[in-house]
Amino acid sequence: MNSKTVSIMTDHNSVNHLVRITNCLQTILDLEPQLEKLEHGNSLLDEFTVLKSFLEKIDKVELSEEDVVRIESATANFLRELQGPLVRLGSVAKPGRRLQ
Repeated sequence: MNSKTVSIMTDHNSVNHLVRITNCLQTILDLEPQLEKLEHGNSLLDEFTVLKSFLEKIDKVELSEEDVVRIESATANFLRELQGPLVRLGSVAKPGRRLQ
């Protein structure tokens, strides 16, 4: 492999990481309307400002595959934790939304 090939692979990995992290953050932010209805949802909504700010700057952050996997896992755990309260409210996640 030459340096150009390595550079292209690195760029591809960076774009892939960016897409995966953006997917995680956007999936969480899409829950904002449902979280407003939860009893303790306001405390979670306070953190959304931080997430939105991070999402705006995500393209400047260098992430490793391990970072991305850890964030995807944390997002999946967060969504599992919210599933019960949201189902009790009658809020259901949008069909077709999933983590990759």
